[in-house]
Amino acid sequence: MCKVSDFLDISFPKFSDIKSTTYFGWFQAMMRVKMVLKSLLNCFVNFVFGFMSLIINGDRPLARIPPVKNPIIFESASSLARKIRSRQLKCQVVVEAYIQRIKEVNDLLNAVVSYRFNEALDEAEHIDEMLDSGDVPDRYSEKNAPFLGVPLTVKEAFSVIDQPNTSGLVNRKGLMSDRDAPIVANLRRAGCVILGVTNVSELCMWYESANFVYGRTNNPYDVRRIVGGSSGGEGCILGGAGSVIGVGSDIGGSIRMPAFFNGVFGHKPSPGVVLNSGQFPTAGKERDCMLGTGPMCRFAIDLEPMLRIMAGNYGLSKLKLDNPVDLRNLRYFSIGDDVRLNLVSALDPELKKAQEQVRTYLETSLGVTVQRIQLHRLKYSLDMWFSLMSNIDNESFVNLMGNNGPKVYPFWEGVKRAFGMSTHTVPAIMLGMIEGLDKLMPERTKRLLEKLQRFREEIENILGEDGVLICPSHPKLAPFHNAPFLYPFNFAYTAAFNILSLPATQVPLGLSAQGLPLGIQVAANKYNDHLTLAVARELEKGFGGWTAPVGMGLHHETIEQSRA
Repeated sequence: MCKVSDFLDISFPKFSDIKSTTYFGWFQAMMRVKMVLKSLLNCFVNFVFGFMSLIINGDRPLARIPPVKNPIIFESASSLARKIRSRQLKCQVVVEAYIQRIKEVNDLLNAVVSYRFNEALDEAEHIDEMLDSGDVPDRYSEKNAPFLGVPLTVKEAFSVIDQPNTSGLVNRKGLMSDRDAPIVANLRRAGCVILGVTNVSELCMWYESANFVYGRTNNPYDVRRIVGGSSGGEGCILGGAGSVIGVGSDIGGSIRMPAFFNGVFGHKPSPGVVLNSGQFPTAGKERDCMLGTGPMCRFAIDLEPMLRIMAGNYGLSKLKLDNPVDLRNLRYFSIGDDVRLNLVSALDPELKKAQEQVRTYLETSLGVTVQRIQLHRLKYSLDMWFSLMSNIDNESFVNLMGNNGPKVYPFWEGVKRAFGMSTHTVPAIMLGMIEGLDKLMPERTKRLLEKLQRFREEIENILGEDGVLICPSHPKLAPFHNAPFLYPFNFAYTAAFNILSLPATQVPLGLSAQGLPLGIQVAANKYNDHLTLAVARELEKGFGGWTAPVGMGLHHETIEQSRA
């Protein structure tokens, strides 16, 4: 059942903040009055927007995705790989189980937009024949193919042989890849069996996955709500138990937001660790400081082996994944739950409570102290993100909208969209309209980039080599469809770690009172990915990790056994 509070974003001011002019003078008092009036106006606007969302979305029926019938689905990828290799499970049985699951849920979710089921079954049959024969070539050894026979789904923005690679752009409809992206090739060599590719936002630049090539993807916990973007289809099919591991990319939260909204794990690696090439839009070297290609999983145990495989020979040596991590010897910091970022919604009370529970759990179970800190520059993370994007982007977004062909005029597309005649989504059109605004204010951009450099130095000094940072993944629980138009800048919490060039892991923390996923981000200094992954595994123990949508799952004991 929907509550009005689900649609509103209200944080009423305290009039007690207006102190006596005896202490602060007329100027300070007037500034306080201005702040109060601004806050009241913000409350009113959010109330109107929230009420509109309630009218549009609140009365839609809540459809439930079918329950999982096959216990294989509740096995981690690491467990499946072990059982396939030891012949406790046939690869064909595992692949068939996931194909059946996708068929059960995808009509409701629209997450997987292109299948390769027949090819996957042929590959599974070959793996079974090879393992049954006992004659296993070295290329399929446990060392070289650690995920032999494990099903995998991939974000459609990445090239997968004989699969579409449109990134939701109508101009690219029908385009099929003739090669694998490097990270896809790495995962194939590791033994993964690709089942299909998953939906994205148009040109991967919005946090709702909807486009005019494939349509809109629906949240497995409530199909009336968004899945996030741009790796939204990937997060969705994982959350709906139609996949166990997947591939995403993240330039402002495109792994971590979908992972959060769909209740799974997602990791944005340190820069320069995983190759970003082989995806559209093209990832140039200048974007490497912000863009991260990384793993998305239902089980925390799969994050590290996935990252090893994806990094391969390119960047694995930069990481410290073989270093043991003693969680009791780490320093813990918590930010973001007591400050409102510029242009960003107030933090949902349930998410604030979840972050507090994480602090309590770590302090109780590990005997550590979680230090609450305030980072003044965090408030400006959104401004710095836009400035940095403007500074590093050599390829015009408008050119991408036209697929580097006939010129696209965003304002004309806006007029066409009003009459249902444009092939572009409203978010893409809006981004095309505002593209380059930062270039018109070079001095402001320069100041923000200088502020960013100081922010990086500050956070690096705080974290050192043994610090981890706990931060909200998003200020609101999974919003209803189209609600991101009301809160377009709510990706600031994730964008902060893109501009800081730090690794960050989204960790699920169970479900809210309404059955929607809760979560938290864990970040560390550059190349200290092993610390965030270790904390993610610990929090999975304490909070249960991925939780099946209400009414969907098997007994909790079954899931716990699969993690063992």
